[in-house]
Amino acid sequence: MFSRRRLLAGGVLAIGGLAVSGVFAGPAGAGNGTISVYKNPSCGCCGNWVDYLRRNGWSVEVTDLDNVSSIKRQAGVPDELAACHTAIVDGYVVEGHVPVSAIEQLLRERPKLSGIAVPGMPADSPGMGGGGVQDVIGFRHGAAKGLYTRARD
Repeated sequence: MFSRRRLLAGGVLAIGGLAVSGVFAGPAGAGNGTISVYKNPSCGCCGNWVDYLRRNGWSVEVTDLDNVSSIKRQAGVPDELAACHTAIVDGYVVEGHVPVSAIEQLLRERPKLSGIAVPGMPADSPGMGGGGVQDVIGFRHGAAKGLYTRARD
């Protein structure tokens, strides 16, 4: 599981056989930070979500992996919250098609969570068509903690 202290320190971390240095610690800010996205190279909706982040002012570092499940396990994403891609921003995990407004709220509030998720692939979520209200679930240490926020972009 990711250690927030280790992530924020920008140390080297092995993820799915990759040694990653410094990409998890980024400036917290509304649409001006860096977010690292782990996705399958053939997933079109993941690419659409990356484009959505960029349109909203985010710098996005993309790592294409044939199997992202090891990233999800190491990040502590509960199975019931899994989606098609996993992202890391400023020490938090962002799972699935989470609206930018929820990511920005997370970074402003800094709750005691490992991350937030929009489970599955909702048709009206960012990257899947957009425009709908999403229930964003908070999680910590591999267990869902309940509704974090309702967000729309």
